[in-house]
Amino acid sequence: MNRPSQLLHPQRQPVDTLKASTVLLLRDCADGNGFEVLMTRRSPKASFVPSAYVFPGGGIEAQDETGAAHACASARPAQQGLRLTQAIAGLRETFEELGILLARDAQGRPVSADDVRSLDRKAPLVPQCEARGLKLAVDALWYLAHWTADRDQPRRFDVPFFVARMPEGQEPDADGSEQFEPVWVRPQQALERHRAGSFPMIFPTIRTLDRLSRFADTRAVLDALAGEQPLWQCCPRTGWLNGKEARHMEDEAPFGELELVCPDGQILHTLDWQSERAVPLRKNLLRLTAPNPGVMTGPGTNSYLVGDAATGYAAIDPGPADAAHVQRLFDAAGGDIRHILCTHSHADHSPGAALLQALAVQAGRPRPAIGGLPSAPTARPASHFTPDYALAHGQRIVLQDAQGGATHTLQAVFTPGHAANHVCFLLEEDALLFSGDHILNGSTTIIDPPDGNMRDYIDSLDRLDALCAGHGVQFILPAHGYVLGFARQAIARLKAHRLAREARVLAAMRQLPDGSVQDWVRLAYEDAPRHLWPIAERSLLAHVERIRALCGRQ
Repeated sequence: MNRPSQLLHPQRQPVDTLKASTVLLLRDCADGNGFEVLMTRRSPKASFVPSAYVFPGGGIEAQDETGAAHACASARPAQQGLRLTQAIAGLRETFEELGILLARDAQGRPVSADDVRSLDRKAPLVPQCEARGLKLAVDALWYLAHWTADRDQPRRFDVPFFVARMPEGQEPDADGSEQFEPVWVRPQQALERHRAGSFPMIFPTIRTLDRLSRFADTRAVLDALAGEQPLWQCCPRTGWLNGKEARHMEDEAPFGELELVCPDGQILHTLDWQSERAVPLRKNLLRLTAPNPGVMTGPGTNSYLVGDAATGYAAIDPGPADAAHVQRLFDAAGGDIRHILCTHSHADHSPGAALLQALAVQAGRPRPAIGGLPSAPTARPASHFTPDYALAHGQRIVLQDAQGGATHTLQAVFTPGHAANHVCFLLEEDALLFSGDHILNGSTTIIDPPDGNMRDYIDSLDRLDALCAGHGVQFILPAHGYVLGFARQAIARLKAHRLAREARVLAAMRQLPDGSVQDWVRLAYEDAPRHLWPIAERSLLAHVERIRALCGRQ
């Protein structure tokens, strides 16, 4: 289970989080085109994000969690306990900072602007509401998202983001100490101003606006929250990209790699793709990306080295027949290659194996055997591959130092689908899964019949899910793209995506029973870029085969 001894960096404990709450007030645009959100500019003297444009909100205080405060609120059944405290804090902060109050009088009517102006924004809110028979309209708030500050931050907040309609008749009036210049702005306009350098914002604000910009109006936002669950929860991670800090959410490609390399959140890992140097991911794990980027290969084919100077190394997927890449791989291992393993026979994965083996022999090293599965008769000519020995399902390849200390064990897992001879490898001691082309980061792999088979592919996904469950696998190391985190969730999403696509293929077949492959692709892949449709034809054929096979069983 991810041995701490193999982490690259000494770990440190992130600082504890401070509890806070934020409210986004929305209103539909007068022209009927979209909606606006209320934002304010923080004081240039503020200790936290000075001069940034933010949504109103602040820290949870003792007064927000009292029985009196809870009794003074009108809430839905889902808004109890901590959720109720958070919502009350958000309403109180919005009142103190902007003079806006979501509340109702004793007759259940929204408070008027005059009612709000009669309240003292610097005095405790709940006693004033009690004296006037007002109830805080917590049930007007909806739980949009939850943000926890990045682990590297010296001051970290744990913040639910609530949304509500702007109450009619009230106008924002900034307190002039914490908040200034309230402004109504469409989410997309705020993002454009930020990119132009005139609207400073922090990461959670930017990403929240980006996601809000996908909704048509206020009602669409509120309808999406009817299930009482946030649309996302995020504690971002940060690495270096193009010489700058780059933060990423959990659903973004680099997140898993940042978690693998720096689980405590330190900003030490570089995300730039390059082919000149091996990238350390753990003490016993290096990745070298071949210089073959493209539509089918993404940033290039990842070759992995498992092991260390004491145990020697196993090379997984030496890559294409690129002598310079293979030389760099050999040098990164200090020439001590003990095993060469290929996930499958495609031309960007296996041809480098023979070159790497030859380098070891030329250097006077023992000849490392090439392991894998031979290409099937269905493989294309460019994918012909004959290993020195055929792996068995479940076979273990063991690296161990001479003193019997550190051990690195790779277990072979047969996963036909992308190719008939596809194999994945599990690094048992660290619960890391090397997925070859079966699971990619950032795209779905092509299933190209006859060597590719969608029935086998889906079955192999189920096999990998069971493997991850049994070994506690959290990370998947693909042959293309960054390391994937949340391994079982990634597999579940991939399977769901494949089955959803298959449903669209079936619908296309039923709509045009005499249609051509091109006709079906046009319907089933209308959400994909047109220039990818010729490639999609291959996977569509694989879906058609699986559909017909399933229909034949019924």
